[in-house]
Amino acid sequence: MIHAKAFKIGLIATLALAMAGCTSIRQSRGYVVDALLVDAIQPGIDNQRSVEMTMGRPSFSSQYGAPTWYYISSVTGQRAMSSPKIRSHSVLAIQFDDAGKVVSTDRSGIDSVAFLLPDGDETPTLGRERGFLEDLFGNIGTVGAPGAGGAPQ
Repeated sequence: MIHAKAFKIGLIATLALAMAGCTSIRQSRGYVVDALLVDAIQPGIDNQRSVEMTMGRPSFSSQYGAPTWYYISSVTGQRAMSSPKIRSHSVLAIQFDDAGKVVSTDRSGIDSVAFLLPDGDETPTLGRERGFLEDLFGNIGTVGAPGAGGAPQ
């Protein structure tokens, strides 16, 4: 009777640990969006300093064209023994005029993200493709040959 009860407790503990290993891991990356702060930014009223005091430093800012600050936020989820997947993604772009006043705010989501898939596992190169034997025996006779830069003649 005691052994059966201990076995049941051990089985329940093992199942609980196994189930804990199957939970999803949620991770926020980048700027943590606070909708109240984002809605507080008003074009024509706020400037770069007030935006920085409200939102903090941007994830990055534009280098060319109109001054624009970008706040990027991403939430990923990962199950046990799998690659992380993007659950949500948002970009807040705040555009300023030359005087530093907010001109506009623009929000975009995961629908604007470009997913790049590599084409195979080889990098294409220009030139002649050589096989294994050509790589192995390709230099035979070229060492010391005239014009090959070998030993002086």
